[in-house]
Amino acid sequence: MGNWVAIGKLAGPVGASYSCDRMSGLSRRSFLHASGLAFFALAARRLAALVRPRPADDVPWKVQQVLKQLFGARPIQAGHVQLDVPTVAADGRVVPVMIESDLPMSADGYVKAIHLLVDNNPDIHLAGFRLTPQIGQAFVSTRIKMRMTSPVRAIVETSDGALWSAAADVRVTVNGCG
Repeated sequence: MGNWVAIGKLAGPVGASYSCDRMSGLSRRSFLHASGLAFFALAARRLAALVRPRPADDVPWKVQQVLKQLFGARPIQAGHVQLDVPTVAADGRVVPVMIESDLPMSADGYVKAIHLLVDNNPDIHLAGFRLTPQIGQAFVSTRIKMRMTSPVRAIVETSDGALWSAAADVRVTVNGCG
């Protein structure tokens, strides 16, 4: 008897060409098009999740302890701070960070400090910048070293004691701290 293959209702010798009525409506081009759209939709969803701001109550315990040491029980509000960091850092050893605040810089009220925190670094409070009203604008641009993928937080402290913050996730592809 030769080599026969049974596939559902179809049967015949090995190597024979078969067509299936159920698959005739889906061409290779349609399949690749649908697969590409599905991949694009998943990638867009993942990117949107990375860009979305972090909720204020999503603060790890270690970071809460550092915040308590720096600011005591003062509440930290979201807003008035723009944190510009890359979504994906190609090299964790050099990650550019820009922090800007729209709060006034006058003698009556001004931004007196900008704090930079990185949740997953060995030293969470990475930097503190002291400012005076003579600067004219609350703006800091620097480069930091990140150990691994982590939220980055910028906290602005005003002369009257108010605290404002912004946070963003930075994905590190090359380890920065060894």
